[in-house]
Amino acid sequence: MASRLTNAMARFCHKLNRLKTLEQDMMETSLKRCLNTADLTLLGIGGMVGSGLYVLTGTVAKDIAGPAVVISFLIAGFASLLAALCYAEFGARVPKTGSAYMFTYVSIGEIWAFLIGWNVVLEYMIGGAAVARAWSGYLDSIFNHKIRNFTELHIGTWNAPFLAHNPDFLAAGILLVATAFISCGARVSSWLNHLFAGISMAIILFILIFGFILADPKNWSASEGGFAPKGFSGIMAGTATCFYAFVGFDVIAASSEEAKNPQKSVPIATAISLALATAAYILVSTVLTLMVPWHSLNPDSALADAFYRRGYSWAGFLVAAGSICAMNTVLLSNLFSLPRIIYAMAEDGLFFKIFAKVSSVTKVPVVAIIVFGILMAILALVFDLEALVQFLSIGTLLAYTFVAASVIMLRYQGEKDSSAQASPQPEGDTGQLREYESFSDKLQLVQMQKKTKEYREPGMLKPAFQPYLKILSDFGPGEVVTIAVVTMTVSGLCICSIVVFGGNRLQLPLWSFVLLVILFCIIFLLSLVLIWLHEQNRSVKSFQVPLVPLVPALSILVNIYLMLQLKYLTWIRFAVWIALGLLIYFGYGIWHSKENLQDPNCQNVVARYVVFPSGSLIETVQAIQPGAQDAMGMAEEVNEDPIKR
Repeated sequence: MASRLTNAMARFCHKLNRLKTLEQDMMETSLKRCLNTADLTLLGIGGMVGSGLYVLTGTVAKDIAGPAVVISFLIAGFASLLAALCYAEFGARVPKTGSAYMFTYVSIGEIWAFLIGWNVVLEYMIGGAAVARAWSGYLDSIFNHKIRNFTELHIGTWNAPFLAHNPDFLAAGILLVATAFISCGARVSSWLNHLFAGISMAIILFILIFGFILADPKNWSASEGGFAPKGFSGIMAGTATCFYAFVGFDVIAASSEEAKNPQKSVPIATAISLALATAAYILVSTVLTLMVPWHSLNPDSALADAFYRRGYSWAGFLVAAGSICAMNTVLLSNLFSLPRIIYAMAEDGLFFKIFAKVSSVTKVPVVAIIVFGILMAILALVFDLEALVQFLSIGTLLAYTFVAASVIMLRYQGEKDSSAQASPQPEGDTGQLREYESFSDKLQLVQMQKKTKEYREPGMLKPAFQPYLKILSDFGPGEVVTIAVVTMTVSGLCICSIVVFGGNRLQLPLWSFVLLVILFCIIFLLSLVLIWLHEQNRSVKSFQVPLVPLVPALSILVNIYLMLQLKYLTWIRFAVWIALGLLIYFGYGIWHSKENLQDPNCQNVVARYVVFPSGSLIETVQAIQPGAQDAMGMAEEVNEDPIKR
């Protein structure tokens, strides 16, 4: 009974953590590869340089950091670069739509991939609805709130909790119009994004030139509060807020299946778009705080108001028009990415199959676009902006964390589809264990393959450290790295928890605060060193993140820190959304998964360890199928060496 229970648990864990099998030709797709580097770059810029440039700069400058918002954006841009590099490597190496969902599926496991995809879906839905609400409010303010007054007078208001004061038909309408354009194909979406992004960048250039002409250095002087009126803590608090201005770069990785040359285009587009977005945020915040004193800014429309106050109302109108164009690019970015995440999950069988339907004319997942475009419009219709924004950030940061961990784990895994090329094989052998008449023949083949190996498999301990760390040599390739990544993530969580909650909520004494931080920092660094002691996969020809595992580890640390800054109500809502996702996964996804249908190991898996007189250990995993039990019974009598189940 205990053995059956153990086997059942092993099969269940295998189902949850199975990895996605990639096709031999990853460039093959039912979508249309029509996007070049410029298209991807403008998509990335459109996803990042949106309403945040016109709203976030003034909010952070007045309420949090003062003129030092410039430093906040610089640090936030660097923190975003850590995550963007991880996305760029995956987008080039695995040129499939799905972004963080796909990256997690090929490196960590199925259930984790589903949960990440489920949270990215929430991120895009909430983000699109929030931007539509902001777009509507900004346009309404230009016309002196006549649209809102008309709605309240002729339709009425709501007094229900969590709902908007009145329905926003303008926000819902712009989403439905954008959905119609997105349904026309990737090329139409790209050209529409080009149009709005071009207008937005031209107006940003105007803001910079005219703004520097009107700049007054005394607005940074001590008489106005100085450059950093709230000190280092204000700069870092501003960084946590400014970080969310850069979350749109993942649209590039989500579009990699529609890129003509993703190995080249995705890394270049990611780097250029992030650099331009960071420069735009830094320069615009510099101009804004030099034009008017930071403490007198209007957070709702800081840039337009600054020009109005300097006597250039026509310039303020141009800035308002630019903000609307910028919001349009963010809307397109969200509506472009969301259906492709849904399509990837449905194509893998983890979500309802109807959403994997691709139009034969436009080559886009038309059902996913229409259904989720309508759902996004409903959210924008009934919820207010504040309720939407509170839900936005946690899914993004969690996805960033998993992608960074996935980069480390995939870097220390071998190429599954190139194993035959990686090691020399006996003449006439395919490099795989064939069916033999007896178990002893199979063991002889494994021994022969071990002897003929002349390369160091990724995930194995480096030869220089084998004499000193013999205990690690007994682990399989990548096993120690996986344990180290988990340990590093947990220790990073402990470090950030102590830093965020140790002084205020936990009220730890100074000595215990310092001791705990040092202890978990040591564990974090030891985990990094342990990963570094193993061989990396150097055979990949596409873009790779530099300084692995350091760069992904720093990204994990930053993301965890920012997640712990969120309010507890956000975590409660997040838990409810996760529970709903788990119902869908266990009710549908786990049974309809492509990996479940094509993996024979999910039927019955038995791990067998064969110990040879030399002390070497070889693990073989076999599927017990009808008629195979006798062969395994013969294997136990091959020799007197112990065979452990």
